[in-house]
Amino acid sequence: MEKILEVKNLHVTFTTYGGTVKAVRGVNFDLFKGETLAIVGESGCGKSVTSNAIMRLIPTPPGEITQGEIIFNGEDVTSFSEKKMRTIRGVDISMIFQDPMTALNPTLTIGNQLMEGLRQHHKVTKETARRKALEMMDLVGIPNPKERLNQYPHQFSGGMRQRIVIAIALICEPELLIADEPTTALDVTIQAQILELFDKIQRETNVSIILITHDLGVVAKVADRIAVMYAGKLIETGTKRELFYNPQHPYTKGLLRSVPRLNMKGEALSPIDGTPPDLFAPPKGCPFAARCDFAMEVCERVYPDDSLKSDTHRVNCWLQDKRAEHLLVINYRNENRGGGKQ
Repeated sequence: MEKILEVKNLHVTFTTYGGTVKAVRGVNFDLFKGETLAIVGESGCGKSVTSNAIMRLIPTPPGEITQGEIIFNGEDVTSFSEKKMRTIRGVDISMIFQDPMTALNPTLTIGNQLMEGLRQHHKVTKETARRKALEMMDLVGIPNPKERLNQYPHQFSGGMRQRIVIAIALICEPELLIADEPTTALDVTIQAQILELFDKIQRETNVSIILITHDLGVVAKVADRIAVMYAGKLIETGTKRELFYNPQHPYTKGLLRSVPRLNMKGEALSPIDGTPPDLFAPPKGCPFAARCDFAMEVCERVYPDDSLKSDTHRVNCWLQDKRAEHLLVINYRNENRGGGKQ
């Protein structure tokens, strides 16, 4: 498969009056043509900062990409000037932001907002832009597109506004689409429609998608691969089947246990106790150690190396490290020889 994006050892910090926030700490992942990668994790773990870094939308100051590379189609975008980035944003890489109401200009018609990027980047005539805008509105399922083209955002429902934001992101036919929590503000019925729309768009355009979400139900519907993020680090990455049926990191298991299921009648959900670490002074070891029921002494002191469970499944956890596995086997044998029974 053709690799379209490669993020290598990405670090993003924010300098504040209270100190330096290490929001993203050594993130590595790649994305292939026509693939959907979901980045999941609780609020504040660095998902949106990572997506903004790919678009070079980190406000500087206070934010800064302090280390790493973002390779898009063979070029490192971290070295691009702002002028060159403007030729890429909205054309080769597009983004769907969290809140469609704030992403749309309330004083401009939907048609003007749809056609603006196309006319700016591709220098097409107004009539050509209008025709393309109508095609995009039809693609994302807006009824009566000729009438709706001249309406304003307040005349659309939340789900329809989200469809318009998706159409704006897709109108210049990007190779990479970043969707930042695209279903958060929508009810479950509209969420399902938006997810079906993503599936349809990918089939018809072969666009690569990075989906940022905290909702594992969303992930199950559309993702090919899943990357679990915690405290600025990607702690487990694998295919959808691997992470849902064979999770290895205690945090991933905790996320799955906290999702309501249809067969849980009368059962209580199992939340993850504790709070994420302070990213002003992140821990040296595993960031989940303080909340983990299986934490060992080494977990607090040293960050675990990659443990490869398959060609596509990687996890950073001492419980999966072969050295820890060896020690656990020795300890188990000693206990069964009578050492633990005295």
